[in-house]
This record gives sequence, structure tokens and C-alpha cells, in this order.
Amino acid sequence: MASGANSDTLLARDVTSSEIENPRQPLINGVTSSESYSATAAILPFLFPALGGLLYGYDIGATSGAKISLQSSSLSGTTWYNLSSLEIGLVVSGSLYGALIGSVLAFTIADFLGRRRELIISAVLYFVGALLTALAPNFPVMVIGRFVFGTGIGLAMHAAPMYIAETSPTQIRGRLISLKEFFIVFGMLLGYISGSIYVNLIGGWRYMYATSAPICLIMGIGMWWLPPSPRWLLLCTIQGKGSLPHVREVAITCLCRLRGVAFSSSASEQVDLILDELSYVDQEKQAAFSEIFQGKCLKALIIGAGLVFFQQVTGQPSVLYYAATILQSAGFSAASDATRVSILLGLLKLIMTGVAVLVVDRLGRRPLLIGGVSGIAISLFLLSSYYTLLKALPAVAVIALLLYVGCYQLSFGPIGWLMISEIFPLRLRGRGLSIAVLVNFASNALVTFAFSPLETLVGTGVLFAGFGVIAIASLLFIFFIVPETKGLTLEEIEAKIL
Repeated sequence: MASGANSDTLLARDVTSSEIENPRQPLINGVTSSESYSATAAILPFLFPALGGLLYGYDIGATSGAKISLQSSSLSGTTWYNLSSLEIGLVVSGSLYGALIGSVLAFTIADFLGRRRELIISAVLYFVGALLTALAPNFPVMVIGRFVFGTGIGLAMHAAPMYIAETSPTQIRGRLISLKEFFIVFGMLLGYISGSIYVNLIGGWRYMYATSAPICLIMGIGMWWLPPSPRWLLLCTIQGKGSLPHVREVAITCLCRLRGVAFSSSASEQVDLILDELSYVDQEKQAAFSEIFQGKCLKALIIGAGLVFFQQVTGQPSVLYYAATILQSAGFSAASDATRVSILLGLLKLIMTGVAVLVVDRLGRRPLLIGGVSGIAISLFLLSSYYTLLKALPAVAVIALLLYVGCYQLSFGPIGWLMISEIFPLRLRGRGLSIAVLVNFASNALVTFAFSPLETLVGTGVLFAGFGVIAIASLLFIFFIVPETKGLTLEEIEAKIL
């Protein structure tokens, strides 16, 4: 029986691209899945996990203002405002270090806890971290708070895309996961606005971090109320963790809550289809560590980790670092105020992410990636030209900056997170995605810390040209390695593409 399933799977890998573009090809015994759902019922299963992304973005935005407030002798409200560059680095990057810790934790606990409980724990860590940071009586406590909040980021950015992917209707899965990136950008914008509001108050940095606490509570309560992922429940049962008849009934109830009354008549059929597909793609065995680097999961790991690696090493943190300088050189009065510049760029990022959300399920993942990354490469070479040859033409730098930000939010920004949530086999999805998230945060840290030494060594123009060359390499990676997953169920992705 198992060998027959394996041979069918091998044959399924050789399907043509036209078959993949037709998402409703029968997968098992000629049965075609049809998912009905209520759009209203689908909102909350997306919204509460997406708040984890909003809090991540808010931390980025708020910290840019908190850094200014914290270092001010008149506005910090502390006796320890005279911080060294190393101490400021710990404040700014503390959440990034915590996120790395959270990604490692996710590797060991995600499959045991499940997506829902992991998100509840991340909400608790967010809340504790926000309060520790906001109420910190001294610098060490503040750094601990930043690490705790960052650990929540690591868990949330691991579990949220999995929960959304596993509970969303296939027809709108891409849109909803991409909308999580919209929430990250919206959170950044809220953080920038919070910074501009509180930056002139005594102890304003405390208010900036404390503002996130109510959102943490909403996320935690919302995730406690939501049901667990039916796919995760069924996977655990297939692997011998529970009674199949009982868990099947629980999964049906969960699906009805997730999809609404319109789905109740077909919930039983959909659960049976998921069970059949899980058996078809050989999910009965529990995953061993070595399997992550073998077969289907290795291919998924190359695709997912490769995307999030290129997402960071094409210079995204560095380009934004130069945003205020570029706009100031072009004579924009708002550029003298870092918070206003950040708000303007945040609005552009929000608009372009919204465009990606609207078209991703219609155009597909690959067209957005190829088009967006092509624009990123062009913008990086334009920036390089400005810093080496065209310093008298600041308009070139402004155009390049806006092109970079817009193209990034059409491609790497939302599609990177979307692909890593779809591409891993269910049995190894928790561990595989945790490695991809770890690669994402580690690459971010690498680019952030290597930028200044490299800039001193080779110059800004050459460095941006180097990022442009990496962008071309990422374009080749996308063209030859990254598949199209538009319109396929998660089980069909595993059977047909991996």
C-alpha cells in the first residue's frame, strides 16, 4: 500500500506546467476538492495570527523613535540616558537576537504545541516583553524586555503563516498570507506615528513600547478563542496521537468554525479529503531530524530558505538606512525629520503591499517575484551609479529608492513569507519553517552588522553594485528553482510540485 502511494507520488512530480496551472486537477482517485467558505468567517482566523506580524512591524517603527527619546538628556526621563553605541545596538537589535532565539525554540516545540498554542505563547511573550521594556527601571531590565519581546517575534513569525496557510480556503490563501505582510508594514507605520507623537514627551520611549501591550492581549485572547488547525490535528492522529473517529469529529467542528455556516454541509467531505491526501503523500510516520535534509523537505528547504536569504541579502535593511540621506540630498524638507520620512516610506510600502495582496492569487507568485526582483536589481544599480557617477543628480537616487521600496513590497516582502508557509510538507512544516525563519533573521543580522565595515572598505557605490549582482543571482534562483503554487491545496503542492 505504502509503496503504491510512493510510486504515485513519484509520477505526480512529473506533471506538466499546464497541469499545475489548472489547480483543480483530481489528486486522489479522480476526486476533485471544492472549498466553499464564508468570507466573514475567514476574517478572524486570519486577523488574530496577523496581529503577531503587526506587533513585529510596530516594534521596528517604534524603536526608531524610542532610540531618539532614550538618548535625550532632557526627554529620556532616566539617569542612564548616556548610552554607548554598543548599548544602543542592544536596544535596537535586542528584539532581533530574541527572534533568533524564538526561531530555534520553534524548531523543537512547534510540532508538539501546534500552531494555535505557539501563537498564544508568543502573545504572552509579546505582552511581558512590552511591559518589561516600558517599565524598565534600568538598562539591563530594558534589554531583557527587548529579548523577551523578540522571542515572541520569532515564535509568531513562525506560527502565524502556518496557521493562516492551514486554515485558509485555497482560493484566497495567497491573499491572506500576503495580507500578513500588509499587517507588518501597517505595524511599522503605526510605530513611526507613535514615535512622532511621543518623541517630545518626557519618557516618551516608555509610551511607545507600552502602546503595543493592548494589542498583545487582543492577540492572545483571540488565539485562545480560535480552534486549532484541523490539518495539524489530523496529522497528529495519522501519526498515532489520538483516536481517529474522535479527532475527525473535532476537525469537522474546527473547519465549520473557520469557514462558517456555508461550509457545514461539506465539512465532513473536506476532512475526509484531507485525510486521504495526507495518506496519499505518506504522512503516517513521525518526522526524524535527518529527513529535513532529504527528499521533498530538502527541496522545500532550498526554495524557502533561499527566498528569505535573498530577501535580506539584496540589501533591504541598508537601502532603508540611507532613505533619509537620499531624500535630504534631493531637497525634500520632510527629510530633516526622520520620523516624517519614515511615515512617507511606510505609506508607500503599505500601498504597494496592498497591490500585491490584491493580485497574488490572480497573477501567481512567480510573476510578482520575477517582476519585483528585476525592479530591485535596476534600483540597486541606479543607487550605485548615483554614489559613483551621478552625485549631481539626486533625483536618480530618489527614483531608485522609491523603485526599490515599491518593488520589494510587490515581491520579496509578501511572497517570501507566503512561499515558506506553503512549500513545506505538513509532517515537516513546523521544523522546516523554523529553519527558514531562522535564516531570515540571521541574514538580516548579517546584512545589518556587515554593512558599515563593508561600506568603509569598498565604498557605498561599490556596495550597492554588489547588492545588485546578488539581486541578479536571486532572479536566476527564482526563475529556475521557485515553483508556482497558485490555486493548489497544500497537499497538492506536496504531491505535484515537491
